[in-house]
Amino acid sequence: MFANTLVDNTVWILRGAAKKTKAPIWRDLERRVSGPRSNKSEVNLGTLAQVTKANEIVMVPGKLLGTGSIGHRLTVCAFSISESAARKLGQVGGKVITLEDLTKKYPEGKGVRIIG
Repeated sequence: MFANTLVDNTVWILRGAAKKTKAPIWRDLERRVSGPRSNKSEVNLGTLAQVTKANEIVMVPGKLLGTGSIGHRLTVCAFSISESAARKLGQVGGKVITLEDLTKKYPEGKGVRIIG
């Protein structure tokens, strides 16, 4: 059977964060990421623009796509991010961070929204 190393690493990071902090957000994300690929969400940047406010921290448990535009800063962590989404976020002063950085900077998950 073929193993997906990226998914495995992501699950281990989330599992470690959940054990360390007991924050339910990390356990929820672990379940979402370890599920079937068909359950992974795809979120357009335009959708994020509609449902978020400036300077929010957002986790997309799937792929962030570059369709649409955004006019405010966000800090985004996603399983996968298209080049155009990353570029558009950068143009408005937003940031893309890794899952490890997200779990270290926000260990309790406070202020982190899951969208997708």
